[in-house]
Amino acid sequence: MVASASAGSTYPLNNYMAAVKRQAQRAAIERTARRRRRKNHATVTVVYENPLRDISGLIPQRVDMGADFVGSGPIYAVGNGVVTAATGASGGWPGGWITYQLTDGPAAGNVVYVAEDVRPTVTVGEKVTPSTVMGNMPAGGLGIETGWAMPNSGSAESQLAEAGGISGGGPFPTLVGLNFDELLQALGVPAAPNFAPTGYGVLPSRYRTDWAAALGK
Repeated sequence: MVASASAGSTYPLNNYMAAVKRQAQRAAIERTARRRRRKNHATVTVVYENPLRDISGLIPQRVDMGADFVGSGPIYAVGNGVVTAATGASGGWPGGWITYQLTDGPAAGNVVYVAEDVRPTVTVGEKVTPSTVMGNMPAGGLGIETGWAMPNSGSAESQLAEAGGISGGGPFPTLVGLNFDELLQALGVPAAPNFAPTGYGVLPSRYRTDWAAALGK
């Protein structure tokens, strides 16, 4: 009788302990899943901002290797990044040359340039955010061009063979320039007068083609 009573009390205890263990395992799995969801959510909700939001008298000009604008005021970074070039007198461009590599968001790894009538306010190696003024466009100037730069920051991406080898002589608009203008439009910048669904050259695969969707617009 004693042996039977002891055995009868052991089985429910074992069942209870097994249930507690399963519950703890499920809780641990759910905690891991929540952490992954939070991490993924943080990755896709990185915010890019309109880099020309404080330009006075902003007027889109055309898309060529990048997108041309006139106006005056500060030019911000699109997103978090690191400055890779900054000069007020570039040998290959009529004026300044600023580039920065984006480090977050759907364009992470790509390099942005701001060129021509721009005065840099950053230095190479500096970390930037969407609140960082990259340079200033003076009133009464000839305007700026901004777009995707080569990975080595040497010049506009469209000049590389992988993008069609199109330089300052055209033909325009380039697909690389149109792609950057589409990103700007998703951020609230007016479209260029010659913005079109098709252009010249090749768009390398590292550039997305759905900027509005990528930014949750």
